[in-house]
Amino acid sequence: MSTREITVGGLLTAVALLIPFAFRGTPLQLFIPALNYSATFASHVPSMLSMLVSPAVAALVGLGSAVGFTITLNPVIGARAFTHAVWGLLGALLVRRGWPFWAALAVALPIHAVGEGLAVWWLGTGFQAGLFVAGGTVLHHLVDSGISLAVFRLVLPVLRPQGAA
Repeated sequence: MSTREITVGGLLTAVALLIPFAFRGTPLQLFIPALNYSATFASHVPSMLSMLVSPAVAALVGLGSAVGFTITLNPVIGARAFTHAVWGLLGALLVRRGWPFWAALAVALPIHAVGEGLAVWWLGTGFQAGLFVAGGTVLHHLVDSGISLAVFRLVLPVLRPQGAA
């Protein structure tokens, strides 16, 4: 990784870690313990923006998000957040291959939703809770994709690899 990738990745990881701490217990975080469901405003934005930097940065930012949610909520929510590393890596690979950012976000959506639903189901909350989480994740991914696309043009010069258009 280049110095720029490490720097931008570190900043995005810091934001990914900060969001669960800063928004915990506020109206910006919905938490339903019985379903292991949480929706924290803008929590996917660092992972989404990291897709524009590199696959390695996307994976690391996703791991940072998982650590933040494991510490602030519980290990099941942390496992859900771990999926950010998976779909972030996939999205970054698509962006690297020339896919538009919006298309990479769209492809990541079903992987994100199914991954989080499976995490809840497999870790003991149940199939119906997994379906609820998957559906909620679709909505949350769409909202955070909108935020990420709005920010995209502002941060593009910083996030794009050097020499890229």
